[in-house]
Amino acid sequence: MRMPMIAGNWKMNTTVGEAIELVNEMRSRLDEIDNVDKVICPPFISLATVKELIKGSSIKLGAQNIYFEEKGAYTGEISPLMLTELCEFVIIGHSERRQYFNETDEIINKKGQSALKVGLKPILCIGERLEQNEAGLTAEVVTKQLRSALVGIDDLSKMIIAYEPIWAIGTGRAATGKQANNTIGFIRQTISQLYDKGIAQNVRILYGGSVTAANASDFVQQYEIDGALVGGASLKTNEFLSIVRLTSEIKGSLRG
Repeated sequence: MRMPMIAGNWKMNTTVGEAIELVNEMRSRLDEIDNVDKVICPPFISLATVKELIKGSSIKLGAQNIYFEEKGAYTGEISPLMLTELCEFVIIGHSERRQYFNETDEIINKKGQSALKVGLKPILCIGERLEQNEAGLTAEVVTKQLRSALVGIDDLSKMIIAYEPIWAIGTGRAATGKQANNTIGFIRQTISQLYDKGIAQNVRILYGGSVTAANASDFVQQYEIDGALVGGASLKTNEFLSIVRLTSEIKGSLRG
């Protein structure tokens, strides 16, 4: 079975001091949990500090965004090359980037290619809006986003995919485990058509969208779902620890 993963997207939250406090609260307790990859994605300003804090631990580090050029006159942007010394993962294609910063499928594809080129592991987010979901267009939307994002990418071994229905992000309205599992199963089927069945079975696909300790088990007990990309709950130590622990226990029992 695929190694499960819980990734915490802190979004635009925490000062450097608050990040230090949060990591110090989590570190030793996260280290006690085995059989799940634990990733935290703080704001850019805290990456270097957090990298030092988690050194020697089981926690892995990710960034929340990149620009696709390696260097140049792009004031305010962070290139993938700049991140290689700081973190292992990077989130691309998040719906908030698509919605508020007008990121297109083409831009997201460039970001993915640029990340992979320098050895970063992209966490590629795809998902539909509420009106698209209600119109029965989920499969069509995620297929288009997935196909566009993977153009020119031959090796998926270092890529994580996160299905994040936009209508569930930060709304408190999560999909059901069965709904998410069906869509993620469809995403895996699409990957098998684009590549092959073996690659599709090895790619880790997470669910994201109002994941909490109360509903996490509904998602991680599903076969197709390999973990979660967690938003607000990743800023609460006990909540995040509970999600990671549940994932380890449930996926561990499934392996057994």
